[in-house]
Amino acid sequence: MPEGHTLFALARDLHEAFAGTRPTVTSPQGRFADGAAQVSGRELLAATSRGKHLFLEFSQERWVHVHLGLIGTFTLDAGPWTAEAPVVGQVRMRLAHGEHVADLRGPTQCAVVTPDEVAAVLSRLGPDPLRPDADPERAWHRLHRSGRTVAELLMDQAVVAGVGNVYRCEVLFRHRLSPFTPGRELRAASWRLLWEDLVRLMPLGVATGRIVTTEEQVRQVEAALGRGEPPRLAERTSAVYRRQGQPCPRCGSRVRSQVVAGRTLYWCGRCQRRR
Repeated sequence: MPEGHTLFALARDLHEAFAGTRPTVTSPQGRFADGAAQVSGRELLAATSRGKHLFLEFSQERWVHVHLGLIGTFTLDAGPWTAEAPVVGQVRMRLAHGEHVADLRGPTQCAVVTPDEVAAVLSRLGPDPLRPDADPERAWHRLHRSGRTVAELLMDQAVVAGVGNVYRCEVLFRHRLSPFTPGRELRAASWRLLWEDLVRLMPLGVATGRIVTTEEQVRQVEAALGRGEPPRLAERTSAVYRRQGQPCPRCGSRVRSQVVAGRTLYWCGRCQRRR
């Protein structure tokens, strides 16, 4: 499932392409035909994201709410676009204007919603590390009262919005935290370190289009971006994710794996003992 940095970058690109225009909105697949008719030709005011949710705000209080789920994609291609542009695959929604066409395929959610429904979705989400107005204390309020493990809680979008399995595995490894620590046993200082690391790492994912979590590459990417240069990324940018049975890059012990909260957790049983 795309993590929050992917949706943030997507919202940015859609906003740059369509904000202030009146795109033609269609549903080549047909499943969103009624919704497309409600917003087609209206001015698109903004494209924004919160966690793994995408919102397209149109004039006259019309919103399109999108959640990509596990297999959804939303591609944005340069044109120039024409009415005869080919449709590839099962396109649920197409936005088109001028030199841009964006095709949504396979989402779990694509619906026209009211401002109240948007507010209801946002109220259920935890703070998003990519947003400058995010309040980590809201997440801490849920974390330190829960008996669930920190590995489960980090995947709960009501606790932290936008964090998925890769960031979960990697940030816990980076701070040597046992993924099986109950939330109520997690220290406030440990939570602040996790949050600050997410705030540091996730914008790098927005900038590069890849999740970068090994400290050496994190520093290389930060330095390149600081110089205004495109960062060079190695083939592997994670320490433990999808490396079960391989040696831990820190201590050499084998990386372990186990399904937690519906996704495969990866961790080092020797390094990550701290609770």
